[in-house]
Amino acid sequence: MRQPVFDSAEKTADPKLGDLPEWNLDDLYKGLEAPELLADLARSDADAAAFAKTYQGKLATLAADNPRGLLEAVKDYEALDDLMGRLGSYAGLVYSGDTTDPKRAKFYGDVSEKLTNASSHLLFFALELNGIEDAVLDDALQLPGLDRYKPFFDDVRKERPHQLEPRVEQLFHEKYTTGRGAWNRLFDETIAALTFEVDGETLPLERTLNLMQEPDEKKRKAASEALAKVFKENLRVFTLITNTLAKDKEISDRWRSFEDVADSRHLANRVEREVVEALVSAVRAAYPRLSHRYYALKAKWFGKDKLEHWDRNAPLPKVEQRTISWTEARDTVLSAYGGFSPQMSDIAKQFFDKNWIDAPARPGKSPGAFAHPTTPSAHPYVLVNYLGKPRDVMTLAHELGHGVHQVLAAPNGPLMAPTPLTLAETASVFGEMLTFRKILDGTTDPVQKKALLASKVEDMLNTVVRQIAFYTFERKVHTERRETGELTSERLNEIWLEVQHESLGPAIRFNPGYEVFWTYIGHFIHSPFYVYAYAFGDCLVNSLYAVYEKSHEGFAERYFALLSAGGTKHHSELLAPFGLDARDPQFWQTGLGLIDRMISELEALETA
Repeated sequence: MRQPVFDSAEKTADPKLGDLPEWNLDDLYKGLEAPELLADLARSDADAAAFAKTYQGKLATLAADNPRGLLEAVKDYEALDDLMGRLGSYAGLVYSGDTTDPKRAKFYGDVSEKLTNASSHLLFFALELNGIEDAVLDDALQLPGLDRYKPFFDDVRKERPHQLEPRVEQLFHEKYTTGRGAWNRLFDETIAALTFEVDGETLPLERTLNLMQEPDEKKRKAASEALAKVFKENLRVFTLITNTLAKDKEISDRWRSFEDVADSRHLANRVEREVVEALVSAVRAAYPRLSHRYYALKAKWFGKDKLEHWDRNAPLPKVEQRTISWTEARDTVLSAYGGFSPQMSDIAKQFFDKNWIDAPARPGKSPGAFAHPTTPSAHPYVLVNYLGKPRDVMTLAHELGHGVHQVLAAPNGPLMAPTPLTLAETASVFGEMLTFRKILDGTTDPVQKKALLASKVEDMLNTVVRQIAFYTFERKVHTERRETGELTSERLNEIWLEVQHESLGPAIRFNPGYEVFWTYIGHFIHSPFYVYAYAFGDCLVNSLYAVYEKSHEGFAERYFALLSAGGTKHHSELLAPFGLDARDPQFWQTGLGLIDRMISELEALETA
């Protein structure tokens, strides 16, 4: 009998939303104690140990004398990666459904620990591959079949300057569960357990944040003050987590000889530091003509000299707000995708038809949204917290874009399907843009059109300006932690306000309490310096969309080739068919120029 993974007693708090789907994880495993899961856990450890016994100390000899044997080793390694990826994905998805449930937390912790133990047998593989002489490996890669894995070998070689002696690598690996992994888990469980009192109602984080988009300013203010109160009450633990993880990263970076605080992220993203620096410089230079200019315009719409910080994402005044049902959201996104390509819509439709989406905003559920690729032998899953706002429709379009990308990249296999973060946001942001254009083109009322345009500008500012501000915050925190020691809560608050003032501009008033809003940003904890990938992806998509607008012919085929490449090609190679180059400073100006033009459209509406 199938053991239920989720208690569905509270599916939705608003009947206007309709029936919200909860994902069916049976395609991975049928329950926390399913015989197949227990067998796979045992097999992962046994097969990993057997793999080490068969191949450890022999890869260089295989490369030189028996490339076909090296091919078998890579295939065996890939099979293990798929098996362990399935187990880890299932545990993570179950846990994200309610991080406050002790049973799920234990299950997640136990599976993570067992996978860490099993994967310790595999550490030798990359280390030995990087010990093979270049000429020997190049000759071995001439073998048909093994040549397919050249992108994998290339990626492994890029890590060579930062790899450590095998026993040190094993120590780092085994201590992850009680080190960085434990602090990540503490953050997740702390955030998920927080509740906020707003007008006599007790709400979880996601619903409280959602109130910041309410038409009623009193509700927005009350939500902001409730957030600030609870964040302040938990400031010590968030400060400790931040300091500990920053120090943990500094230790790892120092041992691995990374020069800059963000270099490890750049390497993982397969992007050059100078490309990221060009992006950051371009966005920061554009703050006055983008965010500063827009928020001054929005303050004028609200009849204020400055917007309160809780007004930043507020809907425009005197614009009718309605709840968008799940069915309407689904049809809107699929129609937009289908207008670009029936193939894109068909792939996305599977997520709805096969219950690959978890939509309700349940207590304890992970906040925000994500698309999890799981493993190529299965399929992705999408998590959203759907509350019927226009931005929720855009979030659905965004995450389904990830899902489509992950489906298309899956045939590359576990070792080459994963896409660097800088390109991983391409399909998601493009999906948002298609959906936005679909809605905008179908809107005839000028007031609603203005509201839609303003909402899209705000989304783009949140994706580009805000994420680069987050990146700037992280750089300051990690650099100062490295140079001067622990940062006090007060110092973290100061840095946060500095970057917010710089990025959002003089038209935003930061009221008392806003200084602690850095505490809930999960990317700072789970993936240091991840955030610039959003800005990279948004500017990239804006440039791609400009190419699409000039000529639709052949674009979809080139676009699907980009997505289908997964992690097998560098960004320069993937963008070349579109005539784009991220190393060209003008590339970023093209992307930022689209936001600039949209703000100009809004200004023109004021004088029309």
